[in-house]
Amino acid sequence: MTGACGVLGSYVVDYFAKQGCKVVLLSREHSREKALGMVESIKAAGGEALFLPTDVLDEAVLQDNLSDILKAYGTVDILLNAAGGNLGPANLQPDQTIEDLDIDAMKKVCELNIFGTVIPTKVFVKPMIAQGKGSIINFCSMSSFRPLTRVAGYGIAKAGMASWTEWLAAELAAKHGDGIRVNGIAPGFILSNQNRSLLTNPDGSLTDRSHKILAHTPFGRFLQPDELVGTLHYLASDASKGVTGTIAVVDGGFNIFSI
Repeated sequence: MTGACGVLGSYVVDYFAKQGCKVVLLSREHSREKALGMVESIKAAGGEALFLPTDVLDEAVLQDNLSDILKAYGTVDILLNAAGGNLGPANLQPDQTIEDLDIDAMKKVCELNIFGTVIPTKVFVKPMIAQGKGSIINFCSMSSFRPLTRVAGYGIAKAGMASWTEWLAAELAAKHGDGIRVNGIAPGFILSNQNRSLLTNPDGSLTDRSHKILAHTPFGRFLQPDELVGTLHYLASDASKGVTGTIAVVDGGFNIFSI
């Protein structure tokens, strides 16, 4: 799992380890302490885990990661592309206009989310092709389906990830058979460090944006990270062996709500 030390990653990695998976945590070097703590916790519970520092935009580093994984476990069965994120300057503040867009920040957000998924996939799909089986799951977003106000760069990036998911599903099936599947998961709004400044005020109260989101969410609340794992389990397992090119929505009804 790339982005394994993020707010979602820690829940997902722990869940898959408890299901008996050998989990590999791929994250930046600055997350080493947290990652090693996660590995230690998984091993203490009887699971198997490995941390490898990585850079999802550096193919050579990822190739080294793959070599280490193959030495440790022999293959790759599941790839969870969770690396991504947003940058404040890639957003527009309420008092800004398109003239204030920070293009460099937008480029960085697009590169991280799109190519930070494309490049790891290019590397880690190799053993899947060799064995004729594997499941790739990309972390998409509500922004994959509709543009959300203010988050200009992130919206472009996540829409691109949805298109990449669908394209790759068809590409791999056409050339390598029905054993390698590519799907996405689109979480609803989860309060995290990534979006905290957009969803909460300095005193912890909800922003106007949060109230608008919740008014548009039939559940009437933000989602919790652990509410994603059942869907991820389904997409990763043979329970969904006839499913490819889909984006599973886990959003408390946000995406289907109108008035």
